[in-house]
Amino acid sequence: MKIKAGFVAIVGLPNVGKSTLMNALIGEKLSIITNKPQTTRKKILGILSTENYQIIFLDTPGILNPVYLLQEKMLENVETAVRDADLVLFIIDVDADPQGDKTLSDPKVLEIINNSKIKKLLLLNKIDLSNQQAVEKIIHEYTSKEMFEKVIPISATVKYNFESVIDSILDYLPEHPKYFPDDELSDASERFFVSEIIREKIFELYHDEVPYSTEVLIEEFKERSSGKDFIRAVIITEKESQKPIIIGDHGASIKRLGKLAREAVEDFLGKEVYLELFVKVREKWRSNPTLLRSYGYSTENE
Repeated sequence: MKIKAGFVAIVGLPNVGKSTLMNALIGEKLSIITNKPQTTRKKILGILSTENYQIIFLDTPGILNPVYLLQEKMLENVETAVRDADLVLFIIDVDADPQGDKTLSDPKVLEIINNSKIKKLLLLNKIDLSNQQAVEKIIHEYTSKEMFEKVIPISATVKYNFESVIDSILDYLPEHPKYFPDDELSDASERFFVSEIIREKIFELYHDEVPYSTEVLIEEFKERSSGKDFIRAVIITEKESQKPIIIGDHGASIKRLGKLAREAVEDFLGKEVYLELFVKVREKWRSNPTLLRSYGYSTENE
């Protein structure tokens, strides 16, 4: 029996539905999702396995023009994922960009598309929120430009046209033995996903610059045969003034954060946990190469 297996990078501007798409295709919530842009910071691998194929999705940060070093690292994650992939799924939010010209005229987008010689599929997301006539127009326009092998209208939230997406991926995926066992959903550790869940709740609960200025580190993760697992997590902030915002009046905000994060972590792990949260300040960590490297943002070029 012939087996197809390969890596598929999911790329696009911030907040177009990349993480929602990967989670929906795999059937598990691996990438965190919020209504704020730039939630995803690192390349996240999700694996879809059947008897005949294995598609390894690479969820990536949104393409942007970097302002500080962390954003440069995020963009490097996109470029690395595209370079390592067998196929690219490029997503446009046609509700926010009905003509697609805003997205496909972005210099960084064009640079990534033009520098990659591998096959690309264009996915028009959120068509359930869009004008059908506009969708048909953009399909015709970008099919004729031959920038992409196929143009596929989808809705990641209602899982519309997913069969076409999978079939089209398999058209371009190479014959290759599976890279991972069938029961694996990702190559990332539980510690990583726990830190991401806590960071998701920070994005949901806090406003303005605070979520973007925080990082979550798991200092301890003790699995116990009896009793609850113990997790100690540290929330890194960039300024002293942000620490009391995270903690809140008499600790009210961090208690609420801890409750929501613990419930989500328990749901993900399928068992009860005891979660401790602390806050530390690391001035300008988003622009500090040493700190970024220690937080897992180093690249193969360093």
